[in-house]
Amino acid sequence: MSPTPLKWFKSSYSSNEGPECVEVAIAPAKADVTVHVRDSKDMQRAQLAFADAAWTEFVAYAGR
Repeated sequence: MSPTPLKWFKSSYSSNEGPECVEVAIAPAKADVTVHVRDSKDMQRAQLAFADAAWTEFVAYAGR
């Protein structure tokens, strides 16, 4: 069985006019949720993946 494709959406931290073009996808799993992040200008490059708790902590810190 192949994994479900990720559904990407533009991050609210991205702007339409600037160089910050970040897309995020949330991959639910049986035990843990994983948050994936990529550069929407170059979708073939490497992606980052964070455990749900790590992503929540990162966003809280970035919002300070």
